[in-house]
Amino acid sequence: MMCLAVPTRIISIDGQMAEVDIGGVGARISIALTPAAKAGDYVLVHTGFAIEVLDEAEALETLQMLKEMQDSAQPAPGCSTAGQR
Repeated sequence: MMCLAVPTRIISIDGQMAEVDIGGVGARISIALTPAAKAGDYVLVHTGFAIEVLDEAEALETLQMLKEMQDSAQPAPGCSTAGQR
């Protein structure tokens, strides 16, 4: 199994926690490791923690590359594609 750090945009901040939008899904993450992060910033999220504040252009480029990879991915032999978008 592989884990990815994913760029996401901060919607709001409450102390060391932030509400974010990850591909249209809301989530709550820790920003304890990125104290300079503010609402509207893009951060790199890994296992529920923001680990780096990103430049918006870099974040959008990375999100586009991830989307292209997902769109071109082929299921492994024997794996069902049921429920896939």
